[in-house]
Amino acid sequence: MPMLKALHLHKGAQRLVGLLIGLVFGFLMHKGGVTRYDVIVGQLLLEDFTVVKLMLSAVIVGMLLVHLFRDAGLATLHPKAGSLGATAIGGLIFGVGFAVLGYCPGTLAAALGAGWIDALVGAIGIVIGAGLFAACYPRLRTGILKRGDFGTLTLPEWLKVNAWAVVVPVALALAAILYAIDCAGL
Repeated sequence: MPMLKALHLHKGAQRLVGLLIGLVFGFLMHKGGVTRYDVIVGQLLLEDFTVVKLMLSAVIVGMLLVHLFRDAGLATLHPKAGSLGATAIGGLIFGVGFAVLGYCPGTLAAALGAGWIDALVGAIGIVIGAGLFAACYPRLRTGILKRGDFGTLTLPEWLKVNAWAVVVPVALALAAILYAIDCAGL
């Protein structure tokens, strides 16, 4: 616990830990095959479910660990405010980029690290897109991005239940989906 408190106070060490975790995650994504364009396109065509299997596994592990760490007092959750408008716009931008390039931001970074030159085009596009969004943000934040504002409300808060009453069933449902995909040979 004292080590975690020291880490909390040392921003440089936090960045180093974040970088190391990112490198490990990128390595695992590469080893899992999701940095290959044909795997991503296969997922979009519903022919290769490697990406879904990797991401569902990551969601299950991450969700359980975050809530275990929170309950142990090792982590504090800081949900960001959200809205239906922001989700719709973000989903459209993400979906178009994913469909056109064949990478999501995570697989793009891992593919770039693996040396795939086509990922460089996507990285340039992300930088340009982020710049355009930043330039438009002052007008968007009070308009479409605020539509359907739900603040920092989480699903367990909305349902007025303990977080584990949501986490466990969701983890089990995602595990069942993984099992079904595996049984179907996808």
